[in-house]
Amino acid sequence: MTRVAGIDCGTNSIRLLVADVDPATGELVELDRRMIIVRLGQGVDKTGRLAPEALERTFAACRAYAAVIKELGAEKVRFVATSASRDAENRDEFVAGVLDILGVEPEVISGDQEAEFSFTGATRSLAAAGRSDLATPYLVVDIGGGSTEFVLGAEHVRAARSVDVGCVRMTERHLVVDGTVTDPPTEAQVAAMRADIEAALDLAAGTVPLGEARTLVGLAGSVTTVAGIALGLAEYDSEKIHHSRIPYEQVRAISERMLTATHDERARIGVMHPGRVDVIGAGSLVLLAIMERIGATEVVVSEHDILDGIAISAAEGVEVDGSR
Repeated sequence: MTRVAGIDCGTNSIRLLVADVDPATGELVELDRRMIIVRLGQGVDKTGRLAPEALERTFAACRAYAAVIKELGAEKVRFVATSASRDAENRDEFVAGVLDILGVEPEVISGDQEAEFSFTGATRSLAAAGRSDLATPYLVVDIGGGSTEFVLGAEHVRAARSVDVGCVRMTERHLVVDGTVTDPPTEAQVAAMRADIEAALDLAAGTVPLGEARTLVGLAGSVTTVAGIALGLAEYDSEKIHHSRIPYEQVRAISERMLTATHDERARIGVMHPGRVDVIGAGSLVLLAIMERIGATEVVVSEHDILDGIAISAAEGVEVDGSR
């Protein structure tokens, strides 16, 4: 087993996984998994730049993670940065800061590479759990802050596409007026957001045959939060959420509730992370639109995702382009 640390820095959050991984089989034993909401993508859709305060929040999280990595003695560290840092003009400033703190350069990956890691993390987990009851091909959807990845495959990826709809990007684009999130959003705002999501699904369908999916697997915070609400959890419980199966009708009801509730009403939900209160409406709508597009009767929720894929790739010595 090789002890590795994988870091996934997205638009809304930065997450760490330290695990022992068998490079030959991809078997993963988790030692530490944590998340900090840093909102790195704050304003990127509008300005094209990473905000100074967003960078500082991210660097503070990196310093905290560096201490954990040192304490647990990870042999290899891999830092992958996704949507927000891909889009930013000043991403060199971000790269330099991370290198200074962690001693590794962040790999700013493409949407297709992001999709590959997400698929590996989710499907290796399903295989390890012996979920032979789930039909293939899987459609793995990773609903992030700035983008959503669609990956179709069984043992291997057949097709993948990343599109620029995520919970933060949709919130900032459609629900923010004069710097303030409309709370709750108007019907017109929700309709405009839905139209944007549908257009992105059209783009995804041009590359990924969405209709061939037999099992929908949902990843990331918007999906796991919806699952926690559906399960009626008083507080976040990853073990109960992992591999839960949430019916379409519950997703629809929760999305409607999130888009009509006030900030305070959403904040009082036990499983709701404070950093998701303002963006869960958009995230739940993305999930709902996907389910309706492919006619999914349920979504299988996975806590194992791109972060696990990053850790496995670090142990196997696989570069982002697939070379070794």
